Amino acid sequence: MGLINKLFGGSTESKEEKMLPWLPLTEVAQLVAISEKSNTKTQVIFKHSTRCGISRMVMNQFVEAYDLTENDLDLYYLDLLNYREVSNETGYKFQVLHESPQLIVIRNGAVVAHASHGAINDIDLTRFI
Repeated sequence: MGLINKLFGGSTESKEEKMLPWLPLTEVAQLVAISEKSNTKTQVIFKHSTRCGISRMVMNQFVEAYDLTENDLDLYYLDLLNYREVSNETGYKFQVLHESPQLIVIRNGAVVAHASHGAINDIDLTRFI
């Protein structure tokens, strides 16, 4: 049973959780600031569905692989179920079709990269610093 627990998250072993420098994206007005801030610092939005197992898996992989700091870029977390209006407006403002999970990289007011599902972890964020 040990292998099954490890594969499906049933293990009771304590594992230190990695904390990322998430900034909560909860208001439509923040999108204007994100666009403006992208002129001097890369802005990244991670859209996450808290009810989706695939979204949770991709987020866990993203967190595990993430090795940047808040000095490198601003990393926003968008809970698209609780902030549906913000999620919809993100798509309109940055001209990206909604998907979940989704990573959107913004530089100089424009999307320079975006991906969804497993392709999120293929984006090399260091290219945009």
